[in-house]
Amino acid sequence: MIPINPPQSDTAPTETIIDRLRENAATHPQKLALVCGTQRITWGAFDARTNQVANLLLDIGLTKGDNIAILSANSAAYAELFIGIVKAGGCVTPLSSMASSEALKKMLVDCGSKAIFAAGQYAPLIEGFVANLPLERFAIDFKRDGFADYETVVSAAADTDPMIPLEMSDAFNLIYSSGTTGTPKGILHNHQMRAAQMERVSPNGYDDNARTLISTPLYSNTTIVSFIPTLFGGSTVHLMPKFDARGYLEIVQSEGITHTMLVPVQYKRIMDVPDFGQFDLSSMRVKFSTSAPLRADVKADVLERFPGKLIEYYGLTEGGGVTVLVADEHPTKLHTVGQLAPGNDIRLIDAQGNEVAQGEVGEICGRGPTMMAGYFGRDDLTADYIWQNAEGEVYFRSGDMGSFDADGFLVLSDRKKDMIISGGLNIFANDLELVLLDDADVTDAAVIGIPSEAWGETPLGLVMLRDGASRTADDILAAANARLGKSHRLSAVELRDHLPRSTIGKILKKDLRAPYWEKKTP
Repeated sequence: MIPINPPQSDTAPTETIIDRLRENAATHPQKLALVCGTQRITWGAFDARTNQVANLLLDIGLTKGDNIAILSANSAAYAELFIGIVKAGGCVTPLSSMASSEALKKMLVDCGSKAIFAAGQYAPLIEGFVANLPLERFAIDFKRDGFADYETVVSAAADTDPMIPLEMSDAFNLIYSSGTTGTPKGILHNHQMRAAQMERVSPNGYDDNARTLISTPLYSNTTIVSFIPTLFGGSTVHLMPKFDARGYLEIVQSEGITHTMLVPVQYKRIMDVPDFGQFDLSSMRVKFSTSAPLRADVKADVLERFPGKLIEYYGLTEGGGVTVLVADEHPTKLHTVGQLAPGNDIRLIDAQGNEVAQGEVGEICGRGPTMMAGYFGRDDLTADYIWQNAEGEVYFRSGDMGSFDADGFLVLSDRKKDMIISGGLNIFANDLELVLLDDADVTDAAVIGIPSEAWGETPLGLVMLRDGASRTADDILAAANARLGKSHRLSAVELRDHLPRSTIGKILKKDLRAPYWEKKTP
């Protein structure tokens, strides 16, 4: 396996995130650490609860590096589990609540999870198989045979800090990048990667009595890169269990929210609230956007009507090169995703792996202080993900295509891997195509992303049927969606007489997409 060896600055962190959280609890135990609905939890209470989670895990035999899974909506319990697992020396494995049962089973088997903590609303997704897996089962908010009651066992655990020694090379979290029917890929982050992200805490104001509103799920890296910095800065996290545009605005107003991380579809829904202008949002200092490109017209609307700075990040869950667009400082660059973040480097390469000339489009390959340790248990996939420059330095291949303008701003173009980003979630077209092709009446299929006012883009299935088949497009759609996770479902299916292919047999998806995107404004 090729060593990744991410570059480190002269001020690279030497203390772990858990070290800093202990200091914060000792310094201001009565300050709010977490707010979720009616629950308001101080730093002292949060520290004690995360100690109890850690001791519970140690009592059931957790050893350093063991994966511990969570399947839940955002909640105070989720937050204390997240930190408590790491405090015990474990690796947080947050599972997508939008994944199918089949995908969840594959994830749990792949990571060999020592335990799973599940919320009642998602229990039906795992009940059909979880009893046959060698792991401990805990019910966060429901009662069921075979599941230990979370509150009972946590309350019974010691609230003293176990003081497990942590190294920068130890595993921190494992995030699965995809998984509907294919084999999911686990992205492994260590303490070094997460600690390196904390260099952004002070510049972004997370350590200045920030009140950060989080409305995306904690299983997403989008959320984690706002959740952890707020806690590291000794500030207060406000969690929404489920996003609602009007409810979001009410919380900003009532709680005096200063920071937030949103995905593009959320910005669109918030800005479309009919009485948006009636809310007092003057407390907002910084709004972040990531996961998918934020449309230029939406950025302009946010800058005009939503107080505070607007900062867009481009990067990958795997890490590598990061760009930053401070939109209010660069109003003529709203069509871009910004300039390189400090300590980061991006190279653009052609199909042969050679760097392209300035201004030309190439595949985006990035290198920086925040890079994954690798795909869990898959050195082969990790090796495929790597590109090396002439000096042998490791860059991660993004699968995205882009170019730099004359001022060094990155402009995204077509995606090489046909990934569809819908509502900030990554959908791999191939996963959906495999489901369509498994239908006995389907002889050929392609899935493409088409524009969606609500989601940015949404997956459309283009299908050829066997001769004599009498089923409709809606029949094929219903059968496919019955097998797919909620976030991966097709928005529609269209029947086609043929699908265009290249001379070597590849479906020409660019040609298929063109009619849908020609009328879309940038």
